[in-house]
Amino acid sequence: MRGEFASAAPAILAANRARGAVRFAVHAAEGVTRRGDLHESGSLRVRFPSPEDEGLSAVFVNTAGGVAGGDRFDIEIAAGEDARLTLTTAAAEKIYRATGKAAEVNISLAAAHDAHLAWLPQETILFDRARLARRIDIDLAETASLLLGEIVVFGRSAMGETMRHGEFADRWRVRRAGRLVFAETVRLDGDIGAKLARPAVARGGVAIGTALIVPGDQALVERIRTASEMFGGEVGLSAWNGFAMARFCAQDAARLRADMMAVLRRAAGRALPRLWLN
Repeated sequence: MRGEFASAAPAILAANRARGAVRFAVHAAEGVTRRGDLHESGSLRVRFPSPEDEGLSAVFVNTAGGVAGGDRFDIEIAAGEDARLTLTTAAAEKIYRATGKAAEVNISLAAAHDAHLAWLPQETILFDRARLARRIDIDLAETASLLLGEIVVFGRSAMGETMRHGEFADRWRVRRAGRLVFAETVRLDGDIGAKLARPAVARGGVAIGTALIVPGDQALVERIRTASEMFGGEVGLSAWNGFAMARFCAQDAARLRADMMAVLRRAAGRALPRLWLN
């Protein structure tokens, strides 16, 4: 009897894995950005707060309450010509311990001519022995603009918990007018805690982040540097190939979040999503 339960366990876990998908497009007319057709499925939902002067905002909600091994979430968003769209999440996304295969998150974003797209989710928190494979693909028209900010926290630093072992695979590709302008693949596995402790990796930091600003140049970098006296962690700034980038590393999530907000405010020249201020 015990053997029968053991052999059935993998099938039961597979059947209980969460799936979620959101797909929609926005378009602009007479200076106002409006949503077109919307597709939602599974445990992923999107809500649209009251319109703001800066365009349309969309907030993703994971009704599953987190992400576990074997879950899969797909997001596909397109901003039409002249549209202004800001995307964020209702809360930090928690990636729980995986007993089998990795969780998958696939994000596909596109912005047409003169559209502005901001991808600013709240942080992703990886619990000990979590496994996550994430893919972000972005296609921009030549005159489109992008503001992207991503934070990853290894363990619940506010609770004094750390991530010792697990797997994190992160693949980013950004194309502009069909040309690949940014490509990066990060993979951490095994004893992640020991790897983060290395001076050349994170020097013991448990929170890392990346901001991309398109278009961006050295002048923008210098403007962002005026906030350097406010930084509580390490922040590296650079510009090349028509975009600017900021890299973040900190000893805790709160410190990195504050640094990210300081950079994004100066890059955007406007307020961040209200949920970031909670």
